[in-house]
Amino acid sequence: MGPGPDPAPEPVLRQGVRRAPPRTVPDRRSGRRARPHPGPPGRGPSHPPAAAHAVAGHDPVGGDLQHGALRRAGPASSGNKHRKGIMMRTTTSSTLGRRQFLTLAAVTTTLTACGAPTTSTPADQADSSGGGDDVTVATYIPPSYKDLYGAFTLLMDTARDASGGSMTFEMFDSGTLLAADQLVPGLTRGVCDLALQTSSYVSTSYPVLGCYELPFINDGTDQTLRALTIDGDLFNLINEQLATKGLRLLGSMPTAPEYVWTMDKPVLAPEDLKGLRIRTAGNVEGETVKALGGSPISMSSAELYEALERGTIDGMISYPGTVISRDLQNVLKYGTAGHFGLYSVDIYSRLDWWEDLSDDEKSALNEGAKAYQTEGTAAQLKVHADDYFPAMKAAGMEIVELDGQQEQVFRDATSDVVDWWKAKMGDDELAQQALDLVQNA
Repeated sequence: MGPGPDPAPEPVLRQGVRRAPPRTVPDRRSGRRARPHPGPPGRGPSHPPAAAHAVAGHDPVGGDLQHGALRRAGPASSGNKHRKGIMMRTTTSSTLGRRQFLTLAAVTTTLTACGAPTTSTPADQADSSGGGDDVTVATYIPPSYKDLYGAFTLLMDTARDASGGSMTFEMFDSGTLLAADQLVPGLTRGVCDLALQTSSYVSTSYPVLGCYELPFINDGTDQTLRALTIDGDLFNLINEQLATKGLRLLGSMPTAPEYVWTMDKPVLAPEDLKGLRIRTAGNVEGETVKALGGSPISMSSAELYEALERGTIDGMISYPGTVISRDLQNVLKYGTAGHFGLYSVDIYSRLDWWEDLSDDEKSALNEGAKAYQTEGTAAQLKVHADDYFPAMKAAGMEIVELDGQQEQVFRDATSDVVDWWKAKMGDDELAQQALDLVQNA
């Protein structure tokens, strides 16, 4: 068997980026911010302390990303050019398993209900260089997604600067705190403060997000970006629905449209997908694949390389960034360009956590979310054009461009997915309102 995906680069500690204390496990039930928990008395930490990660394409000092396409908003604080107040956790050894995650949530709730103290020792607080008062951010996405990752640091940099340095962040990427399917459940249980999650994982439980994930529903990323403008009509409509479940959307970064990617043959017509096992990451993608005659197989992007190499799946539906970020250009051969779907990478918080913030803190996070949405989306598309598609070509991949007639056949074949989604919404009027906002932006 050939090599799997490249492992994450060895973490590198940068000056001005605080090292996390051992066994930092967030506890949210006793307050809004993270508190470092010491390890058991007389024992060392269960894993080595994590260090800051040198993100590919991002200069931790200057903040530039990808050929200058994305820059940190706001001036550097007090002339110090180091990224102070942001700590990156990238070691995979600290990922919570499902049982550990549920146990942590249960124990946290029980201890808080009993009035047990949850703050760290003074020594641990001193070691954290911030009193344990960080906003904890979690995502399953690793730094290898250089088209997306710079937006994460931009969000935190901008919010920190807009707050005058009072807001600091602790970042757990690569599933080091919560795996992809645990992010929103973990958020609602107080394991993290902010979750950076793709909408395709969330729209299964919160179907309103599916309004812009539908195949061929609008003209693509630019129109979806306009539709998802922070404080716009669709943004507010989505938050009205999420509020009933105790969630808050702070901002969304739409991705490029999803393509169909295959190993053995190009997909030129729906019948080419008949019987193929196609990886999907959400219900909307699954219905789209079924409408085209394929068999949807749900799995995380971290499993894709091995699944393709072993023949467990025949292809996948995803945005272009997944191919290079997961090193799949070495196993895939064809990509069919089309609007087979489109998702976003979103910033979520608990509603009660958001409402407990001061006006200044909300304003700072809003500034960060706006930069994340606009500059992050632009940088993502630039990375695809400048780096990702050339890398696919260099690896011998073929990108198939559909003509108008071919695209119309796919449109017709997937038209029933809209009706399926409306039924999932359970409110035809609300569903149509959301669709109108997506299509008329």
